[in-house]
Amino acid sequence: MASGSGTKDEVGPPRSLSRTMSRMPTMIDPYPDEPAVDSELVPSSLASIAPILRVANEVEKENPRVAYLCRFHAFEKAHGMDPKSSGRGVRQFKTYLLHRLEKEEVDTKPQLAKNDPREIQKYYQYFYENNIREGQYTKKPEEMAKIYQIATVLYDVLRTVVPSAKVDAETQKYAKEVEEKKEQHEHYNILPLYAVGVKPAIMELPEIKAALRALRNVGNLPVLRMPEDTDKSVTDILEWLSTIFGFQKGNVANQREHLILLLANIDSRNKNSDNYELLDNNTVDLLMDKIFKNYRSWCAYLHCPSNISFPHDSARQQLELIYIGLFLLIWGEASNIRFMPECICYIFHKMSNEIHGILYSNVQPVSGGAYQSAPRDEESFLREVVTPIYEVLRKEARRNKNGKASHSSWRNYDDLNEYFWTDKCFKLGWPMDTKADFFVQPDEPAANSAMSGTLAEAGNHPRESNQVTTGKRKPKTNFVEIRTFLHLYRSFDRMWIFFILALQAMVIVAWNHNGSLAVIFKADVFKSILSIFVTLAFLNFLQATLDIILSFNAWRSLKWSQILRYLLKFIVAAFWVVLLSVSYSRSFQNPTGVVKFFSTLGGNWQDQSVFTYCVAIYLIPNLLAALMFLLPPLRRSMERSNWRIISLLMWWAQPKLYVGRGMHEDMFSLLKYTIFWITLLISKLAFSYYVEILPLVAPTKVIMRVNVGNYEWHEFFPNGTHNIGIVIAIWTPVVMVYFMDTQIWYAIYATIIGGVNGAFSHLGEVRTLGMLRSRFDSVPSAFRKRLVPYNKEIARIELMDDPTGKKSSAKFSQVWNEFIFSMRMEDLISNRERDLLLVPYTSNTTVSVVQWPPFLLASKIPIALDMAKDFKKKEDADLFRKITADHYMRSAIIECYETLREVLYGLLEDQGDKMIIRQICHEVDLSIQQRRFLNEFRMSGLPLLNDKLEKFLNLLLEDYEDVEQYKSTIINVLQDIMEIITQDVMYSGHEILEKSHSDHLDNQDSKKEKFESINIRLTQNRSWREKVVRLHLLLTVKESAINVPMNIEARRRITFFTNSLYMSMPSAPKVRDMLSFSVLTPYYKEDVLYSEDELNKENEDGISILFYLQKIYPDEWKNFEDRIKDPKLGYSPKDMAELTRQWVSYRGQTLSRTVRGMMYYREALELQCFLDFAGDNAIFGGYRTIDMTEHKNLKEHAQALADLKFTYVVSCQVYGAQKKSSDSRDHSCYSNILNLMLTYPSLRVAYIDEREEPLDGKSKKVYYSVLVKGGDKLDEEIYRIKLPGSPTEIGEGKPENQNHAIIFTRGEALQTIDMNQDNYFEEAFKMRNVLEEFLKTHHGTRRPTILGLREHIFTGSVSSLAWFMSNQETSFVTIGQRVLADPLRVRFHYGHPDIFDRLFHLTRGGISKASKIVNLSEDIFSAFQVTIRFFEVVISHITSIYK
Repeated sequence: MASGSGTKDEVGPPRSLSRTMSRMPTMIDPYPDEPAVDSELVPSSLASIAPILRVANEVEKENPRVAYLCRFHAFEKAHGMDPKSSGRGVRQFKTYLLHRLEKEEVDTKPQLAKNDPREIQKYYQYFYENNIREGQYTKKPEEMAKIYQIATVLYDVLRTVVPSAKVDAETQKYAKEVEEKKEQHEHYNILPLYAVGVKPAIMELPEIKAALRALRNVGNLPVLRMPEDTDKSVTDILEWLSTIFGFQKGNVANQREHLILLLANIDSRNKNSDNYELLDNNTVDLLMDKIFKNYRSWCAYLHCPSNISFPHDSARQQLELIYIGLFLLIWGEASNIRFMPECICYIFHKMSNEIHGILYSNVQPVSGGAYQSAPRDEESFLREVVTPIYEVLRKEARRNKNGKASHSSWRNYDDLNEYFWTDKCFKLGWPMDTKADFFVQPDEPAANSAMSGTLAEAGNHPRESNQVTTGKRKPKTNFVEIRTFLHLYRSFDRMWIFFILALQAMVIVAWNHNGSLAVIFKADVFKSILSIFVTLAFLNFLQATLDIILSFNAWRSLKWSQILRYLLKFIVAAFWVVLLSVSYSRSFQNPTGVVKFFSTLGGNWQDQSVFTYCVAIYLIPNLLAALMFLLPPLRRSMERSNWRIISLLMWWAQPKLYVGRGMHEDMFSLLKYTIFWITLLISKLAFSYYVEILPLVAPTKVIMRVNVGNYEWHEFFPNGTHNIGIVIAIWTPVVMVYFMDTQIWYAIYATIIGGVNGAFSHLGEVRTLGMLRSRFDSVPSAFRKRLVPYNKEIARIELMDDPTGKKSSAKFSQVWNEFIFSMRMEDLISNRERDLLLVPYTSNTTVSVVQWPPFLLASKIPIALDMAKDFKKKEDADLFRKITADHYMRSAIIECYETLREVLYGLLEDQGDKMIIRQICHEVDLSIQQRRFLNEFRMSGLPLLNDKLEKFLNLLLEDYEDVEQYKSTIINVLQDIMEIITQDVMYSGHEILEKSHSDHLDNQDSKKEKFESINIRLTQNRSWREKVVRLHLLLTVKESAINVPMNIEARRRITFFTNSLYMSMPSAPKVRDMLSFSVLTPYYKEDVLYSEDELNKENEDGISILFYLQKIYPDEWKNFEDRIKDPKLGYSPKDMAELTRQWVSYRGQTLSRTVRGMMYYREALELQCFLDFAGDNAIFGGYRTIDMTEHKNLKEHAQALADLKFTYVVSCQVYGAQKKSSDSRDHSCYSNILNLMLTYPSLRVAYIDEREEPLDGKSKKVYYSVLVKGGDKLDEEIYRIKLPGSPTEIGEGKPENQNHAIIFTRGEALQTIDMNQDNYFEEAFKMRNVLEEFLKTHHGTRRPTILGLREHIFTGSVSSLAWFMSNQETSFVTIGQRVLADPLRVRFHYGHPDIFDRLFHLTRGGISKASKIVNLSEDIFSAFQVTIRFFEVVISHITSIYK
């Protein structure tokens, strides 16, 4: 197939393979418009040839023959991997590639030499010299990574084409250099750790250098011996750990960057200096405390010593980093076991013990033998530790039978994790004994066979890894759920008991006498009320009985002490039922009044009723419980205590578990909670008594006395007396309402309390544009205090350096204008509205007043002109008083005057012309000072001057082609303006011109006219044009801008953002000092971007999506058309079609909308970095208008800090399958996701890659977690981590999707965002304030680990139903959650977009739970996890996310 010309010793690719390949129908390329598609359609079993085909596509334009040779090499390699074409899709792909090679063999010829061997050698040398030799010190790391990848593949192809004896020495030299350096040039995520030459700014940050230096401190670590007795060198601590335990290369690289970024972010907050070399010890200590808090608690609970120890002579910081690195490597490769935090604690416990033995003792505590430190292969940890536990999980998940099996017949994540809450877990040993009861499974041959298959899928031979032992299976540990409606009573027993007893007491009181509450003190009534204790005993007996029945399935695994507790509670409850019933019945024989009861209490006990003593004794435990309730610190300390004596004392009240102990709040929170519910329940019971129960008693008595002898239809209770059927019928609805109306009362009280709470939080202070206008003058100062790093010391320094506050106002204008520009790009406002809302970027030093947005100053100048023109009085003070009465009118007049002066100064080149302007302005200023303005100037000439100025400004903003004609027109209009000023407006204007004319005759050629020399180039200056645009708006906008903007959503966003500036929020730190965070979005197969066909496809009513949205959002569609048809932007028809797709997709539930919204975080961070570090010139120059070539370091520094602080990962679970799919929709999703990565370079996509790999002659499925980013045209793989099996097979899809991708997130906080959510620039700007909530201690010692955010429904305008649901959701996420958080302190996690304390959750089972069927609502279980592990959930209202 290849050229064989040349000497006979020089050979090309062999021709035999193409002849032996059987002819199959050609695989038609389904996407012919994409030239690189063949590299992305490679079957999973041939994945290793994909890089070769990518290289072929890369070099094809430069040298088609070399591209052909690459494809031929790929074909040969594919045939060698699967000669029988048994893999899925292999035969079709090989046939397609063969047909392409046959065509290219004829069409391509060598260009650099006469034959293929010389051709590829010359091209390899050419490629090296032009790209590697010249580029390694000039190109960026990502470019060099791609170049080295191409060079490596080219040399592999070269070796197959050229005999080894024929390879040039120079080629071998180049190849050797590439081989030595290629590890330094690999695709990276955020940090190019091994880059040489041009290093990104992030690698120059001192905190990154310090963290990297600390991690590479391995000089004193033991040298590991390889089997061939050679020393294996390591570069850092994580690599050293990998050689000991056999972690995967991708996992090590991922966690290396993860740990460096964590250390760098924490260290930067602990140090004020911007230049240092060593990592602070406090930084590592703080990270240790966060990561190992759960591990230390677990050790204390099990009464086992922690294996985190620091010998006296050890390097403490290095040892701490070893422990942290070990934990992160375990976590990063644990796959589904990440949902079992205490299982990970056990693994770490054993492995850290090995580390300690290797470093210090070198003697195993059990066997007494020496610790073996021989390196292991990189899948040892996966094979020996993760896979056996995964197999148990998978086996139990299969027993679930898709939710049809009983909960008692299988163990979920929590059940298996609870095994590690007891000291029985230490029986597993280390290495783990696969015959231990944890691994035992029932004898099921079919299942065992399937399991062996899965082991093979994970790359393990079943005969070598008998991971699961059959036999008697380990039951559930603490709790076995039984599906029954009895849980309605058992789970809410205290609520049922309270309402039943209250109902009984109210009926007794209402039944006696007239129903007055005073009858309680009557002897017979009080005695009847005491019967509630008998009822209480019966209800407690019912609860004890249900406890035994519903927990019976768990008795096999319960401790004897727990079983004894259940039995004793049942016996005691039965005893009290009998005793109280008997004693109460006997009390009727000797009745006592309430007066006698109290007066004789404590007298002769033999004269007292036995029932009285029984009640007193029965209430003693309740009184003790009430006392403990009132002393929460004592109860909390006792419950959390691991002392055995305390556990014994608490045994009756609460079973001892690892979680759920000591969850009591502080005294103040308890007081608020108690007052709320006492007030609510008093209202509810009073209403129930006086409105529901009391009015029904009298009719009931009458009905019961009526004697009915004949029934017309049927008698339901023939043996009943007193018309019991009718009584039941009329009381049943009342009783049902009685039990249900608490929710109504809660809604009433929640509305009241939430409204008051919101008022004190300043919510809703700015609700309308009118309110915004009235308070806009205070917005810049509020912005400075809330959203700019601010404290009293900074404020004092700023006041000294900038007494006028112009720098603060300039910072506000940068943010405000970016906010307005973002709304324009989203088509919420028009170009005109954008110009009216903008604040000047540049701080005009010649303007002495604050330059407010034009929408506040609109129509002020025309009104002032009319006022001055019609003014009849002669006193300046009267006119000035009318003008200054309107603050904005005064500002508009002064700004117009001073801006016009600056515009003319800049435009005029002749110094004489400038002198005339200066003298005119001097006359104006002097006449105002001396209060003779009306005497020196004619007000009647101002309208004419205004008309000419409008024409003049329009000319300055026009585009032009003929420079001379354009210049001549401007000069003519400018001369008209000066003539009007000097002759029609000024009384003494001719004197100024005459004086200037005489000077002109003395100094210049008299033939040259005044105002003829102008600087026409200035009209192209962006900053100068902005001043002209603003001046034009102030002079020409005659109508009121009270309705600007017109769009309702734009109004809501402006007012909400402004209102949030007056709310209480944490102070904004500098970007360098803020918490780092990630955003994670799970994605499956939802829409990414609508196609043109989907836009125009009509439904049964003949309505297309595009038409529908045009009618729903007519103003936004018009704004969009104006934007894309702007001739300055020059969009082609193809661009317009793509923008139309985006416009529609941004108004639907698409991934592209979500990604665009989340990437506003990065834009906001870069702007905040600019404001934090820019000098005065850059600040006053404007964020959009400054020359970035002059401020290159500032821009790169801002991008580096943004990378350091923010990461966005979209977990596209089936991205790999969509890439290879022949389905048009799947491939469209792949292409659109790829375009998102190319559009947003910092976006990362994680997916589960399913590959077929050969094992024992058969093709088996193997699974990987993969992280990719956008490259030049395609995605580039960053990390690949092998999994023990399919991660989504065990649990619910969404949490499993999140779990596999969470290892690729970074930072100390994690925001979870769903596919139906969006974000906006102005809200993203407040993120650093919001994150400060995690650093605050709330209500004593508890700190938040989940931070809730409010949501706004952006589709509320679609229909009336959507409007109703939107308002319903809004009420819950505002008032509802506000009350749940404060005063009730019971707010949980109700879904996204809450922010998680990432380090807390990665050590405690993740951000959601995933057990099939059990955790269908996976979100709320994460909050349950937080609560039962003694931490807190809070909510912030200063920002919102949109959905």
